[in-house]
Amino acid sequence: MVKKNQIAAAILRVVLGVIFFMHGLSKFQDGIHNTVGFFESLGLPGFTAYMVALIELIGGIALVIGVGTRLISVLFALIMVGAIIMVKIGDGFFGIEFDLVLLAISICLAIVNQSYLALDNVLKRHKDQSMDMDG
Repeated sequence: MVKKNQIAAAILRVVLGVIFFMHGLSKFQDGIHNTVGFFESLGLPGFTAYMVALIELIGGIALVIGVGTRLISVLFALIMVGAIIMVKIGDGFFGIEFDLVLLAISICLAIVNQSYLALDNVLKRHKDQSMDMDG
């Protein structure tokens, strides 16, 4: 039986995945070289722009389908902490409010055990069944 908190986690998972996917996609559509330049202006190596964009793009898809939710959520949380500290903190609360929401959702998804309609659930169930057959 599906619990309400699993449905709530699924909603957060899909919304967070779509948001990060779109941000990653825009980094490539707008010209990744612009993002590289921005990261370098912050004192970060240019290749980190590629890493962040790929994590956002691939991680966003992974969250939508529910694969690697905990790992991806931790990576998203780290990206948000970096964005807040490196870019947004000087803008005050109203400059970081959206980032804080994304950070909070990422942390929640990293903590939550399961969410509804996640491929992780199918993979875990399959792993558990194969372990039962072996044992």
